[in-house]
Amino acid sequence: MTLAEWIAMPEDEPGELVDGHLEEEEMADLVHETVVAWLVHVLRSWIVGRGGFVFGSEAKLAVRPGTGRKPDVTVYLPGKVLPRRGAVRIPPDVAVEVVSPTPRDRRRDRVEKLGDYAAFAVPYYWIIDPEQRSLEIFALGSGGRYVRALGAGAGRLVEIPGCEGLALDLDALWAEIERLGPEEPGTESS
Repeated sequence: MTLAEWIAMPEDEPGELVDGHLEEEEMADLVHETVVAWLVHVLRSWIVGRGGFVFGSEAKLAVRPGTGRKPDVTVYLPGKVLPRRGAVRIPPDVAVEVVSPTPRDRRRDRVEKLGDYAAFAVPYYWIIDPEQRSLEIFALGSGGRYVRALGAGAGRLVEIPGCEGLALDLDALWAEIERLGPEEPGTESS
């Protein structure tokens, strides 16, 4: 499949394009969706008044020929002119992935997407792992490789690399997840 064919797919067709092949996306559960919704709300409250944008998980990024990704959350700082429709060929300032509990999804977020976002020149890549209660922020360094700029598991963070004036209250995020009910019987924890 070409990047143009992937871009032209209907909005309700799931999948990311990886090296010319449509790849299944992770199956998001309510923990995943709680993190995404919370983060979009916090980021939107911070960036909109500044003239930036926050998008959810259906924004299609044309990261390189034959590969298109749909991060869980993308942030564009002020000053970028973005297309109304179609794939976005402008790297976001921040790409966020919320780790799902399966080994395949963990690998995809921590290895494969890390390389794709670095190749696309995304300045900051965040990985939020609800199971581990952790946030890792990677900054694109010299040579086009990510270096770990921040790691945290709790507390109120007031100095977020690349996001001046943003504060993240990780304790509030984890408390939001705890408001969900117990695991469904017979399922793995997430």
